[in-house]
Amino acid sequence: MSGIHGHWTPVGDPADGLLVRGVKPPLVLSDFRVIAFDMDSTLIASETVNELAELTGHKEQIEAMTRAAMQGAHVDFAENLRARLALLKGVPEILLAKVRDEHMPITNGARKLLAACQSHGLHCVLITGGFTYFADALIGRLGLDEIHANVLEIEGGLFTGRVAPQPGKRFVDAIGKRERLQEVCARLGVSMQQAIAVGDGANDVPMLEAAGLGVAFHGKPVLHDAANVRIDRGGLDRLLALFAAD
Repeated sequence: MSGIHGHWTPVGDPADGLLVRGVKPPLVLSDFRVIAFDMDSTLIASETVNELAELTGHKEQIEAMTRAAMQGAHVDFAENLRARLALLKGVPEILLAKVRDEHMPITNGARKLLAACQSHGLHCVLITGGFTYFADALIGRLGLDEIHANVLEIEGGLFTGRVAPQPGKRFVDAIGKRERLQEVCARLGVSMQQAIAVGDGANDVPMLEAAGLGVAFHGKPVLHDAANVRIDRGGLDRLLALFAAD
């Protein structure tokens, strides 16, 4: 259903910032079997690499590079991310832990949305171009079923500035996100039309386009063409307004 062109229609008060196209609410939540979330600025209200940069004196340069990647300004996500990480070479693991433990606030409405999805039997997945070091912490905090992320290379208690390879698995960039969602759906024996994908930036475009319902959460303009749903205001639980009450 995602990637449909046409006019956006507000759900409820136009000022509330909830818009749809190509779908007609009310939908039925249990018709979907998987929901996949981006991490940074979607499931959590921060950008983990930016938070790390602020603790290490590279804030302005890395934040500018992050903005370029998320806005889709003709930037290769993988190259952009590796360049940002190279600036963080030598960062002690204690600072990584500080970001993980103190600088990853859960986005408003995330817990309510996840609870509703879990109660309707949806498989809840995190698929991020970020890192397992941070994403693993969200499994327990939010009750996620699984995560897919890149791996930071740490040697002798210091970050090497590189991403560790995952044998047999593609780097989780824009195409990697779509592939991971496809793999999850195939493993569970459900179609991509039964998947919801939620993200905010340019590297979420292929995942949203491939899913049955693509949701741009406070999304960058480049993401709007890939989405059926825009949540421009409020928390993630605004998505529940599209579904029929039990």
